[in-house]
Amino acid sequence: MPLFSFEGVSPQVHPDAWIAPTATLIGNVTVEKDASIWYGAVIRGDFGPIIIREGANIQDNSVIHSNAELCEVGRNVTVGHQCLVHDCTVGEQALIGNGSTVLDRAVIGARALVAAGSTVTPGTEVPPETIAMGSPAKKFVPLTDSARMWVDHNAAIYQDLARRHRAGSEPV
Repeated sequence: MPLFSFEGVSPQVHPDAWIAPTATLIGNVTVEKDASIWYGAVIRGDFGPIIIREGANIQDNSVIHSNAELCEVGRNVTVGHQCLVHDCTVGEQALIGNGSTVLDRAVIGARALVAAGSTVTPGTEVPPETIAMGSPAKKFVPLTDSARMWVDHNAAIYQDLARRHRAGSEPV
C-alpha cells in the first residue's frame, strides 16, 4: 500500500485496518481498527490531520483532504464510491452516498445519509438521522426504512468484505 510521509509526518494505520494496495495515504492520517480504505482512494493529510475512525470504510476512488482543521470520519461511517470529503466532520455511522461532495466545516450528524450525487456546501449542518439531498443539499428529510437499512448495515458489510479482500485478493 502506498503510504507517504510528508514533512516528517507519516500515516498511522492500525494493524487490523485494511488498506487496498492502490489506495494512497499521505502525511497526517490516522486509520483506526477495522477501518478499510478501498482501491484508488486518496487520503491526504498535508495541511491538516485526518482521522478515519474504527470500522469506517472509504470506498473506491474517494478523496479525503483537510485544510487546517481536523477532518474526521466517524466510527462505522461509509464514504461511498467517488466521493470528495473535504475538511469536515462526518458523524458516527453516517453514510455518504456515491459521488457526493461534503465541503469545508460541514458537519454530518450521526446516522445521517447524504444522498448519492449530493453536495453539502461549506458550513452546512446535516442533523442526525436525516437524509440530505440535492446539489446543493438543502432538502433534509427523516431517514426512510430503506435508508435506515443502509445506515444500519453497510459498515458491517464492508468490514466483512475487507476481511475477505485481506485474505483472498492477490495480484495476477
